Amino acid sequence: MSEPVETEPEKKIVAFHQMNLDDRLLKAIAKLGWVSPTLIQEKGIPLFLEGKDVLAKGRTGSGKTAVFAIPIVQNILTEKQTAKEQVTRALILAPTKELCQQLHKAFQSFTTSCSRDISCVNVASQTAISGQKTLLAAHPDIVIATPSTVLVHLISKKLVLKESLQYLVIDEADLVFSFGFEADLKSVLEYLPTDYQCVLTSATLSDDIQNLKDLVLHHPVTLKLEEPELPPASQLTQYQIYAEEWDKAVLIYALFKLNLVRGKTIVFVRNVDRCYKLKLYLQQFGIPSCALNGELPVNSRCHIVQQFNSGIYDIIIASDESTLEDPNYASADKSDKGKRKNDKESGVVRGIDFQFVSNVINFDFPPDVDSYIHRVGRTARGNNKGTALSFVSVREKYLMQAVEEHLSDWVPPGQESVFKPYQFRMEEIEAFRYRSQDAWKAVTRIAVREARLAEIKSEMMRSTKLRSHFENNPNDMGVLRHDKALHTVRIQSHLKDVPDYIIPPTLRRLAKAGGNKARASSSSSKHGEGKTGKKEKKFLKRKDNPLLSFEFEGFKKKAKK
Repeated sequence: MSEPVETEPEKKIVAFHQMNLDDRLLKAIAKLGWVSPTLIQEKGIPLFLEGKDVLAKGRTGSGKTAVFAIPIVQNILTEKQTAKEQVTRALILAPTKELCQQLHKAFQSFTTSCSRDISCVNVASQTAISGQKTLLAAHPDIVIATPSTVLVHLISKKLVLKESLQYLVIDEADLVFSFGFEADLKSVLEYLPTDYQCVLTSATLSDDIQNLKDLVLHHPVTLKLEEPELPPASQLTQYQIYAEEWDKAVLIYALFKLNLVRGKTIVFVRNVDRCYKLKLYLQQFGIPSCALNGELPVNSRCHIVQQFNSGIYDIIIASDESTLEDPNYASADKSDKGKRKNDKESGVVRGIDFQFVSNVINFDFPPDVDSYIHRVGRTARGNNKGTALSFVSVREKYLMQAVEEHLSDWVPPGQESVFKPYQFRMEEIEAFRYRSQDAWKAVTRIAVREARLAEIKSEMMRSTKLRSHFENNPNDMGVLRHDKALHTVRIQSHLKDVPDYIIPPTLRRLAKAGGNKARASSSSSKHGEGKTGKKEKKFLKRKDNPLLSFEFEGFKKKAKK
């Protein structure tokens, strides 16, 4: 017998204009290009507007932010019509600084038509405490912060919420405990009133979420949508290829250099050292990339993501910080001892809004199923298609098998596994191997350490400029690039070119259509070299050499002076 839910006729989607929202809010939503709400927004926004506590579960990209942001803006606009004083009504907590900045941008986009009526500040950025106190002195309507940051201001009484707070939101709540904020959060709750409306959003419903639910929610409505953990197979194609360390290096070199990977790509590695090793390795072949990890200043991390989203560069190499804390991960690289601790309020994988990512490459296979899902979830967002390619070594095979088992119900028709074998004959790129091995060996531990230090110092300088200069000169933001070469490995210029004789015949057409053709055209346009250009260059070189031209005008010039 079928369940009632299945036999019910389909309901029409409730549009934004049917939710009794303020015209200024509807105008902001239209400006974002949103035609209709997503499933979680359609169900969650009315619940919040009714005054209910909500626990919303949905994968990244499902639109969870709007579930609380739109109702909060709507309610504050309504309350301000009769309000007698300016107070802080909403507190938004997130586990990472990147997420706080992302949330701040979201609230700004919803208040474009009412920015004079609603103020929103983000105190999670690494600005001076005195500067944060100045922002809070104006009693902004909405405060966004990490639990540890807001606790500092609550203790110092620069932020007082005991009488005014009406809305509490904890975004990506399943990470709050895992990032070590449990004690901070419990302390924050002591400074809040007993009666407020609360929303928790999460990608998973773990034991930590249950504990958090019992701690802050009052008779909540759990919004658990029946949606797949990953996009459908028609939208996301998942490949795997067995490759050991040397094979991984050769393969990723060939994929990028022969233009076999097209579009914006995120390459995931297991730690920060691997992040810089791969960046320095690709740099030798003239393949620019950005390193994204928790050691960089928060403003730089956010700016890297912003530039990546705007298409300034195509490759990000990201370290998955969660793997650093996993002692059971089978790693052949034991070089993490004594390294600088990452910023615990930073995060690369979870919740960060990477846009229009065509490919995700797992250079190192993720340590658990959740990490795999969150990594792969960076691509195939919305209605866009995407590809995920995982390099799997012998030591990582059991990790892949765990993912296969977890996603066994998700196997597309005609396949035995969720992973399709990546049909690539390694023997065809054997000629690339000697170059690859030399370049991989050139990236020593010392080179990696120097690159880490150089990048951190450089980004800290840029971060200071980002905080001050770009506030006054927003148009200059595009000038700052984060994919510049790190000169800790000797660059051999001949490695940037791929001779035709080592390119497999089956791949020559792709290579010419991509990198090599573009390089040739850019080189000729830069130097003006055609047949005539070469002759002119040879003539000028001969003329400049007094032993060949028998002309020397140096003393004449000096005499004229």
